[in-house]
Amino acid sequence: MKFQVLSKDPGCSARTGRIETARGWVDTPVFMPVGTTASVKSISPDELESLGARIILGNTYHLSLRPGDERIARLGGLHKFMGWRGPILTDSGGFQVFSLARINKIEEEGVLFQSHIDGSRHLITPESAVGIQKNLGADIMMCFDECTPYPVSYEYASESVMRTVRWAARSKDAAAGCGQALFGIVQGSVFDELRDLCLEKLASIGFDGYAIGSLSVGESKEQMLEVMNRLAPRLPDSAPRYVMGVGAPEDLVEGVRSGVDMFDCVMPTRNARNGTLFTSRGPLHIKNTACAEDPDPVDPDCSCYTCRRFSRAYLRHLYICRELLSYRLNTIHNLHYYLGLMAQMRAAITNGGFEQWRKYFYARLRSNQ
Repeated sequence: MKFQVLSKDPGCSARTGRIETARGWVDTPVFMPVGTTASVKSISPDELESLGARIILGNTYHLSLRPGDERIARLGGLHKFMGWRGPILTDSGGFQVFSLARINKIEEEGVLFQSHIDGSRHLITPESAVGIQKNLGADIMMCFDECTPYPVSYEYASESVMRTVRWAARSKDAAAGCGQALFGIVQGSVFDELRDLCLEKLASIGFDGYAIGSLSVGESKEQMLEVMNRLAPRLPDSAPRYVMGVGAPEDLVEGVRSGVDMFDCVMPTRNARNGTLFTSRGPLHIKNTACAEDPDPVDPDCSCYTCRRFSRAYLRHLYICRELLSYRLNTIHNLHYYLGLMAQMRAAITNGGFEQWRKYFYARLRSNQ
């Protein structure tokens, strides 16, 4: 993997760049749709490409359980298995250390998971997490880490940071010579001193990119933005900067302003299935009675297939009836919105007018409130 910074906005830390992989290039800042189980829910790889997606995310923990990373390897790797031609980033299972905390046990060797599928036990270590990602054939792999919950004590967060650093070193050793990129993950919860310590130690080990983890895990929006805005510009300038699991449109805008290059979140796809559609003037809840006889598209300014062909009234009808087409059309719209938002920001940075564009973005959101 190669990364190059292409332009920087004169008014803030926002920047554009390009990630080059064996399976193609990715312009940054970029949003990565989440394909947890080898599928971005309800839409095909061809539709993702037509929407402008260049890179997607896969889930190491879930794919290792079902259908199994070794099976995927025998079938030619994750790209061939799911029919996706572009780059794939895989997480390491670190988020599941947090989300499945009630059924796992953290040890120095790794984390003993109890499968949420059949109750079987599985030990994931830094070495095995990298091994799974090698089998999947990910273009970008993540170090195995511990995503800490919120709230958490300073003492536990400090202990977790040092364990994450030790696991990062083991992950790098396990990835040596594989030809796949490896990103380190900066932990430390809301404690500035611990975040800085973790970053310092990860940078001394050296990785192809750096991520900020353990955000949007229970802390307030203000705390999340404070950590991201302070820490992102401190990540190495010559490597991609990735904020994991943060995905509200406003959060993407603020992250880009802070110099973040990469984002992922289930928000556009999950909210689509729950009937919330993102628009230039804020979210629209398609199940609301006000949409029942509304002939307008979801967003008059949107050029996606859903907005070109269907009314709010029809989309509400599909959603109320739980028609499968509802999930697909809503997902197409939401991903079009997210990927288009990133394209707008890249253009604004290139033209040196990100701050002006940001004011315009918020003015439109407020116009519907």
